Amino acid sequence: MESIKQLYKIGLGPSSSHTMGPRKAATRFLESLQEAPARFEAALYGSLAATGKGHLTDVAILDVLSPVAPTEILWAPDTILPFHTNGMTFRAFAADGSLVASRTYYSIGGGDIVEDGETRTPGESIYPLTRIKDIQQWCEETGRSYWEYVDMYEQPDIWDYLAEVWRVMKAAVERGIEAEGVLPGGLGVRRKAVSYYVHAAGYADSLKSRGLIYAYALAVSEENAAGGEIVTAPTCGSCGIVPAVLYHLYHSKHFSEKRILRALATAGLFGNIVKFNASVSGAEVGCQGEVGVACAMAAAAASQLFGGTPAQIEYSAEMGLEHHLGLTCDPVCGLVQIPCIERNAYAAARALDANLYAAYSDGRHSVSFDRIVEVMKQTGHDIPSLYKETALGGLAAIK
Repeated sequence: MESIKQLYKIGLGPSSSHTMGPRKAATRFLESLQEAPARFEAALYGSLAATGKGHLTDVAILDVLSPVAPTEILWAPDTILPFHTNGMTFRAFAADGSLVASRTYYSIGGGDIVEDGETRTPGESIYPLTRIKDIQQWCEETGRSYWEYVDMYEQPDIWDYLAEVWRVMKAAVERGIEAEGVLPGGLGVRRKAVSYYVHAAGYADSLKSRGLIYAYALAVSEENAAGGEIVTAPTCGSCGIVPAVLYHLYHSKHFSEKRILRALATAGLFGNIVKFNASVSGAEVGCQGEVGVACAMAAAAASQLFGGTPAQIEYSAEMGLEHHLGLTCDPVCGLVQIPCIERNAYAAARALDANLYAAYSDGRHSVSFDRIVEVMKQTGHDIPSLYKETALGGLAAIK
């Protein structure tokens, strides 16, 4: 299992798999060339083509290739390559029309890519334990916490990296609650974060707290939908949940920056476990792998901040994921707006509910987090592709 740096990626929205991944693939293809060609072709397949325009896939690719040579985008939503539904092929041509180079890549979620023919393996494995059950046992035997397990196996610069992650998260919240207007894409979706933020001030403490959570999650998700800088946590489409919970607790409960970074480490560990053992790709397992995993991460982080035991932290995360099982990925018009933005707000509130529910317990429960991850993976494979980021089924079918 690789570093949590590979889970928390800083970049531009609106989609880790449809924007960040293709941008990275185009960059890798360009770097593989010995000299600049006369023109490029970029063929997009399957889910990548079906919702690519809404996710600004073409914009991400053109940003990289078009400054070098004219670039044509080819859309082939009905062609699904065998390895993954988010496939793309880049071709470079000489002035005489001859093919100079051709490479196929797959965007597998969370901003990660693999080239056709590569073994689908993670980067450098640094964690010896890859199940929460085993890490929890280590915590209980040593008296340490999940964040200390992260600290033990990451490089010393992990805390500087998480500090930058936290800076970007905070900035996205603060930009988002000030921004107004209509989001790009043609659906006419107005930004709501500022309205929720203002209205929250008029309520008593409990309702004010809930309103602020909504506002912060909306703020980051709207920034993502507008192509702003965010952190994948674990994806762009679910990027508002962890920042909303941590930003709210940071300001309302006055937790220190150091404790927030430790909570980010714990959240990253739980997200990493899912990414390693299942998937965080909406195109592969549906929105349960994005919003569901983000909810689990935020719940674990909140539980740790409130002094939860290793068992209670695990229980919080388990509930965050369990109660999103089967959630489909069905963006209207392929845009990361409806229902994605509202889902972030609801899941952020649900993460705090999961923390509270676990805090009332001793942490013992029937189904483990690891088992839920297995079920999520199988459920994702059983969900018809129509409901996994194709913009053809579910809510996306509404005209």
